[in-house]
Amino acid sequence: MEPTDASGEHRSIVQRVETAVSHPVHALSSLEHGIVPAWRSRTRGEPRWVVSIAVACAIGMQIALPAKLALPPKWLLPILGTGLLVGLVAVNPRRLDKRSRTIRAMSIGLTIVLSLANAASAGRLVVGVVHGHLGTEPVALLLSGGAIWLTNVIVFSLWFWELDRGGPADRAHGLRDYPDFVFPQMTSPEFAPPDWEPEYLDYFYLSFTNAAAFSPTDVLPAVRWAKMTMMLQAMVSLATVALVIARAVNILQ
Repeated sequence: MEPTDASGEHRSIVQRVETAVSHPVHALSSLEHGIVPAWRSRTRGEPRWVVSIAVACAIGMQIALPAKLALPPKWLLPILGTGLLVGLVAVNPRRLDKRSRTIRAMSIGLTIVLSLANAASAGRLVVGVVHGHLGTEPVALLLSGGAIWLTNVIVFSLWFWELDRGGPADRAHGLRDYPDFVFPQMTSPEFAPPDWEPEYLDYFYLSFTNAAAFSPTDVLPAVRWAKMTMMLQAMVSLATVALVIARAVNILQ
């Protein structure tokens, strides 16, 4: 039995050596990930399509809002956002690993456009509810409030995703050692695969839970800008939800 085990171990060592000789880049990457976690080293970069779908949903919800809740002219910001999204997909359609000032500026600009459009809608909704100009139909009020709340979740998830460790391209190149957001997989790597790294859906979950619970859940902000941004999102979410639900309940009664 012992000779068989030794022979099997010998074959395993030979196979690893042959793999290292024939695929040195793969072997070096495996060695690097064994010493440094994937989220701190250079990786392929996350796919573009996930965040593109989220942005498209946000633009669609802004278009679907009543005209009285949109920043006039209603078509301006959605068209501008759509143009920026199409441009980003055209110049970098697959993996988000290309470091470019132009792409970075377009991506930040898209997030700013979405933020301005949703902030205007949320502000108009709050003012209309407070002064009694809006909210005669509870179903329409809840649908508009829900669309603004969900768009707010997407907008802040984009900010978290864009700013954490310099953005997706910098994260793909492993340029920064210290995270702005501490995910559970970073503090407990034994519960995650070796190639784990945060992607857009992780930031979307962070934004959703912060907007729903008004506080961090499993992801902790590690720097001041992250703390202040999460606090701002919780304030906007609380004001929107409280006013819309209170007004809808009052109408139903």
